[in-house]
Amino acid sequence: MEKLLVSIAQGLVEDPSAVNVTVEESDNATIYHLHVAEDDMGRVIGKQGRIAKAIRTVMRAAAIRQNTKVAVEID
Repeated sequence: MEKLLVSIAQGLVEDPSAVNVTVEESDNATIYHLHVAEDDMGRVIGKQGRIAKAIRTVMRAAAIRQNTKVAVEID
């Protein structure tokens, strides 16, 4: 799951080496914190948050296939 999020983010940003994902386990879900360069935040979030919403949707769909729950936070 972490590799999927990294590959999606690296395809969107200008500085792929700055993409970093940290994983936090909670009681009922896995929370992925996506960190990108400050200049690339707009590319990952998109207009009115549309790209961020799409990233979260793809991650949720992948998690359903593995019978888990995930959340994506963009920091």
